[in-house]
Amino acid sequence: MRKIIISTITTAALASSAFAHFQMVYTPESALEKPDNIPLKIVFNHPFADEHTMDMGLNAKGEIKPVEDFFVINKEKKTDLKKDLKNITFKGNSNSGKGYESEYKARKMGDHVFVLTPAPYYEKNEDAYIQQITKMIVNVAGAPTDWDAELGLKAEIVPLTKPYSIWAGSTFSGIVKGNGKPIPFAEIEVEYLNYDVDIKKNEMGKKPHATAPQDSFVTLTIKADQDGKFTFGIPKAGWWGFAALGVGPDKKHDGKELSQDAVIWVQAKDMK
Repeated sequence: MRKIIISTITTAALASSAFAHFQMVYTPESALEKPDNIPLKIVFNHPFADEHTMDMGLNAKGEIKPVEDFFVINKEKKTDLKKDLKNITFKGNSNSGKGYESEYKARKMGDHVFVLTPAPYYEKNEDAYIQQITKMIVNVAGAPTDWDAELGLKAEIVPLTKPYSIWAGSTFSGIVKGNGKPIPFAEIEVEYLNYDVDIKKNEMGKKPHATAPQDSFVTLTIKADQDGKFTFGIPKAGWWGFAALGVGPDKKHDGKELSQDAVIWVQAKDMK
């Protein structure tokens, strides 16, 4: 539950799983055998329920603000990717929203760490802004390089487990940091990408992979320990998103409350 909306019983009721937002930086495969083109879809939605797709960068005036930063790191070399972003309309099962796409040529082996800082999004139901600084990592040829690097982001989850080599049924661990400092007892929302993504049509698939027995299973909530560390058991193959809420130093935007979150995506595989 976001700290910025616990002012009354009414607004707290809005903080159900239905209002868990996740910034996605999606590609089909996080572990590549050899250098290849990496298609990227950048969408702000609700990955488990697919109940609403947001217009990225939407502010309180109804304006769409551009992405603030988008880059990739490979072997400690940073490459700007913001200039390569193209506007798209992504279609979910409930509505369509404005997002971006790009294609990155992974020419070298090792880890390619994608980092997105979107413009803050105005959530009308909360009368507040959300900014999710998001990491997603693709490995080429199995050689580890940068997956565990701390990048000094305002809000960041530093993985303690390779995000691209996880068996379903094992665990993922990380440390939540804000401005480089561990955040004790950080609240972390966890969601499963419950639908296939059609990267050619820019749309979600129609059939969910799992059904939640009750609303609390849509968005799972865990807490970090006193050192900002957390571990989560991953029960199913696919993409999983982790969002540490309000851990960044920026608390206001355009005169309104801001939740500056750290997001990381990891991909699990079935053992066959």
